[in-house]
Amino acid sequence: MKQIFCIVMSSLIAVTVPAQNEKYAKAMETAINQLDTTKSESGLTALSNTFQRIGDAEKTQWLPYYYAAFSLTMAGWSDAKKDKDANAEKIKALCDKAEALDNNAEICAIRNMAATQQMLVDPQTRWMTYGQEADAALKKGMQLDPSNPRLYYLKGAGLFNTPEQFGGGKAKAKPVLEKSLALFNAEKKEPLYPNWGKKQAEEMLAQCN
Repeated sequence: MKQIFCIVMSSLIAVTVPAQNEKYAKAMETAINQLDTTKSESGLTALSNTFQRIGDAEKTQWLPYYYAAFSLTMAGWSDAKKDKDANAEKIKALCDKAEALDNNAEICAIRNMAATQQMLVDPQTRWMTYGQEADAALKKGMQLDPSNPRLYYLKGAGLFNTPEQFGGGKAKAKPVLEKSLALFNAEKKEPLYPNWGKKQAEEMLAQCN
């Protein structure tokens, strides 16, 4: 009887796990697709909440928390009046949740953008704190994954938007953006994984020529 019970339970688990994975994948695909069309701060914040609910339900997947943080990052860029410090704290908390499940370069890219938003509130007074935090996130990400194209795009964007007298400018940004595009072209796309940045890198590189 015990053996029969174990066989039945094993069969149920075998059926349930793929079904759960399919449900998770479908929920993630739906939410990720909405990222392409959602532009408003309120919409992106709501989308972040959706990703958080998926993550809380799954408990073992880092990608929902990553996208929840990414959505808030996009919300920060979309609304100039948004409190960047309060928003960044939420982003970093979500990054902490993602990193507890998988410490990787993609999360470092989010940390870089969150710190950059905080720095841009007042670059002259905030560079020593948030500027260095953003730079440290990039360096850590490149150590974890030297072939991540989004990290080089973010580095190139930083140089592009930094005045020449402070070590930036289009000439400095160009080779970094070129490297990011080479890495984008070589990147193997995986279902649900981040693939943003190529279009932005192309547009920025065109301004360097």
